[in-house]
Amino acid sequence: MKISYKPLWKLMIDKEIKQKDLKNGARLSSSTIQKLRNNENVTTDVLLRICNFLDCDLSDIAECIKEN
Repeated sequence: MKISYKPLWKLMIDKEIKQKDLKNGARLSSSTIQKLRNNENVTTDVLLRICNFLDCDLSDIAECIKEN
């Protein structure tokens, strides 16, 4: 299985939040934003900061996808 942050990008569109706002509001580095864009692993601390900033749950920003 692998992780997908597609729900995060959809939620940001719905809330009209830009990536720079997420970066500043959740105190993320540019490399972390790049990892999220590429569906790479990030720490749970990062995910919790995103959830706090967006006022949402983990399931609102990430999903597990089965690999073939």
